[in-house]
Amino acid sequence: MKVTEETNKCRKQEETCCQKDTAEQEGYGRGHSFKRITENNTTNTNRQNEWMLERILSSNNLHRAYKKVKKNKGEGGVDGMKTGELLAYLTEHQRELVLSIRNGTYKPQPVRRVEIPKDNGKTRKLGIPTVVDRVIQQAISQVLVPIYERKFSDNSYGFRPHRSTHQALLKCQKNVNEGYQYVVDLDLEQYFDTVNHSKLIQILSETIHDGRVISLIHKFLNAGVMIKGIRTTNDFGVPQGGPLSPLLANVMLNELDKEMEARNHRFVRYADDVIIFCKSRRSCERTYHNILPFIEKKLRLKVNREKTMITHIRNIKFLSYGFYLYEGKCKFRVHPKGVQKLKEKIRRITGRSNGLSVEERKKRLNDTVRGWVNYYKLADMKSLVTRLDQWTRRRMRMVTWKRWKRVRTRFYWLKKLGINKRKAWEWANTRKGYWRISGSHILARTLTNELFRRARYISFLDYYLSVRS
Repeated sequence: MKVTEETNKCRKQEETCCQKDTAEQEGYGRGHSFKRITENNTTNTNRQNEWMLERILSSNNLHRAYKKVKKNKGEGGVDGMKTGELLAYLTEHQRELVLSIRNGTYKPQPVRRVEIPKDNGKTRKLGIPTVVDRVIQQAISQVLVPIYERKFSDNSYGFRPHRSTHQALLKCQKNVNEGYQYVVDLDLEQYFDTVNHSKLIQILSETIHDGRVISLIHKFLNAGVMIKGIRTTNDFGVPQGGPLSPLLANVMLNELDKEMEARNHRFVRYADDVIIFCKSRRSCERTYHNILPFIEKKLRLKVNREKTMITHIRNIKFLSYGFYLYEGKCKFRVHPKGVQKLKEKIRRITGRSNGLSVEERKKRLNDTVRGWVNYYKLADMKSLVTRLDQWTRRRMRMVTWKRWKRVRTRFYWLKKLGINKRKAWEWANTRKGYWRISGSHILARTLTNELFRRARYISFLDYYLSVRS
């Protein structure tokens, strides 16, 4: 009875907290001001901007923001509050939170520094806002994204609704097939850490005419970073990790997009990964030297001259894909680093001492196969996935042999799987190492591919052929 009462109480809180307008459609928020504003009514544009903060703080917009943050979960910020505690906090403090934002006294807390290892041995620095700050950032994003989506370039694909890495790659393929085989592979050095706050606010102010919203965004930019208990601030950087960061990153680089479009350049941008397409190496060099001053002087960003490449399309890696030409047409391949990362993950899943149950190991392995193949399905990789199947099945034979740890267990299973008694006893007593025995003919005869298939292990090849059909 107590559990039921608590459950009903939580449901009631969730219904009353940031009450959602039942007429609201999913997708982009249509935030409401004091007067109904239609998307295509240009006469109301100024009024829409003037009441932007009211749209951000409307009950249904905050409710959607809360639901999004709760769904995404994630770690807590510097205050230690978890997403599971958010509902109770907002139920009690929503009114004073909204009031503090309206009167300008709201102060975001510094983000918590988290460092994620990168492939090159360096780390990617993330800044995790508190869950309350995440709700406010999400509410701002829900109002601004639809406005900026109408302004963003068709050649931009990263951090945007209804756009994907595959669309970006197919646009690259289209450019190459139309004769633009040479590229400027721009490397913006530590882009998220070098965004100039003053320049970004200037660009935002050209579209956002509600000064209260500009001030609120500025406060998030200046909130600082908490590192080992010490708060640090500067005039640069958009911390990765908050709901607002992807939009702000795109707002800044949309200026580069517009400049390249004005110069009739062919390009594809995914977040801070920028590829410019040309018909010759000389054209690439001219394009690079002409666009460089705009990036560094106008946008005040840094270009890594050592990592920026002027080369043929077949020599670059973009979104973990490689490219090659076959009979004059651009084709995709899996970049070797993509295979390397996959194998590292499978090694962890099929490790001899990772403590996973048989079912949990199978689930993780199948999820890995699906995710990897779905991402790389544009690539021509039939022979590659065949080799991956062989390697993965050998890993599975190794972990199965280790699970048959005792001699009598190995003897029992080898006999059950069709090996005669004498041979089964001989192999059950072998002193060969786990990896070596996994490649033996005896396990290939017993732990067959068909056996794994019947046990519902997903094959790379089978799944690849199914998604390509």
